[in-house]
Amino acid sequence: MAVLLKASGYPFALAGSVAAHAHGVPAVLQHDTDFCIRRQDVDGVVQSLREGGVEIVPSPEDWLVKARAGGEEIDLIFELSHRPVTDDMLQKAHVLAVDSVRMPVLAPHDMLSSRLAALSEQYCDFGRLLTIARALRERIDWDALRAEYQHEPLPDAFLYLLERLGVIEPRDAQKEGP
Repeated sequence: MAVLLKASGYPFALAGSVAAHAHGVPAVLQHDTDFCIRRQDVDGVVQSLREGGVEIVPSPEDWLVKARAGGEEIDLIFELSHRPVTDDMLQKAHVLAVDSVRMPVLAPHDMLSSRLAALSEQYCDFGRLLTIARALRERIDWDALRAEYQHEPLPDAFLYLLERLGVIEPRDAQKEGP
């Protein structure tokens, strides 16, 4: 799939559990592979994939396009947790080898930020987030995440949990100097 996306000429980035694994997070792979694309590129990407033999399947969601190729389920996401996939997000992606194909992979900060934004009273799985945060802690701008989510109770609670577990420095410790 990534080869076809690269050939389409449209910017994209691998996302989701496969992206986390590409960054070194222990494998907890989902049933599908997620790619981020921009909303304005959806029609062109879909046409390129169809021409490459990928089946586009109906989706009840209005923030992604579903596809199937070689028995693999693929989500082409143009909104991550109600926020559009942006040029900036795609430009910050890291090019990594994934199953011998070099491709852009969502940056750790954007990957974790989108997962924090997805937290709700109906979906509050800190377990998977904790695995990602621990594995990628040196590559995430924690101050930026704190600022972004300081008024959101579930992401803020998760960041506090990371402090209490010693995964990240407590915010009060950062303010105190030597």
